[in-house]
Amino acid sequence: MDGQVNHDTHQLPVHEVLLLLETDVSRGLTQNEAMDRLQRFGPNVLPLIRRHGPLIQFLLQFHHPLIYILLAATIVTALLDEWVDASVIFGVVLVNAIVGFIQESRAERALEALMSMVKTEATVLREGEKCQISSSSLVPGDVVLVQSGDKVPADLRLASIRELQVDESALTGESVPVVKEELLLPSDTALADRRNLAYSGTLVTYGQGVGVVVGTGAETEIGRIHQLIGSAADIATPLTKKIAHFSQILTVVILGLATVTFGIGMW
Repeated sequence: MDGQVNHDTHQLPVHEVLLLLETDVSRGLTQNEAMDRLQRFGPNVLPLIRRHGPLIQFLLQFHHPLIYILLAATIVTALLDEWVDASVIFGVVLVNAIVGFIQESRAERALEALMSMVKTEATVLREGEKCQISSSSLVPGDVVLVQSGDKVPADLRLASIRELQVDESALTGESVPVVKEELLLPSDTALADRRNLAYSGTLVTYGQGVGVVVGTGAETEIGRIHQLIGSAADIATPLTKKIAHFSQILTVVILGLATVTFGIGMW
C-alpha cells in the first residue's frame, strides 16, 4: 500500500478499497501490519500548528502605521506634560491591542477544540478479534465498528450498514442526521452527499456500521478544515482595501501636518 486513499473512495466498490488498502473486512489488520502503518503514516491526530507566543502575539497588535503615529503622539504629548491627552491616546491604542489579542486567542481556542473533536476510543478488528484502542492508534486499512453513541474516529468507507445514521453537523452544517447507504457514488459527489462514508469527528446517532479506515490525521476531511483554518491569511475585502488605502493617506497627511507645524514652531 503506497498511501492513504481518502479522496475518491466514495466512487469505488468496497472490495476495491479493501484491495487498495491490503486489508480484510472480516479480520482486519495484524498487529505487525498496524505497527508498520502507524510508523509510516503517523498517529491519527490533527497536526499542531505553530503559533506565536502570547507576548509576541500581543505586541503584533501594535504593528500598524497608524498605531506608530498614535504612540509617537503619546510620547510627544507626555513630553509636553499633557498627561490627560497622552493617557487618552495611549488608552485607545491599548484597548485596540487588547481587543485584537482576544479575537486571535478565541480563534486559537477554536483550533484546539477542533483537535479535541477527533480524540476518542475505537472498536476495531485486529487479527479477527474485537479490541478497544485509542483513536490516535488507528491506521489506514483498520476495520472499525461503530454504533449509536460512538464518535467516528477516522474517515471510513462503510462496508456494511445496519440502519446507520450519523450527525455530520460539525463538518457540513447539516442539522438532520444523515442516513448512510451501501452504494456507489459519482466522482463529483459533494462532501455532504457521500452517504457511503463516515467522517472523523462526527457522531453516530442510530444504528450500526462497519467501515475501513481510508483517512487519518491531516488526511481526514476535518483535518483539511483544521489546516485551512491554521493557514488562513487575512482576506482583503473591498472595504478593508479602502480602509487600508485611507489609513495610508491619513498617515501621510498626519506626518505632513506634523512637519509643517514643527517648521512653523521653529520659525
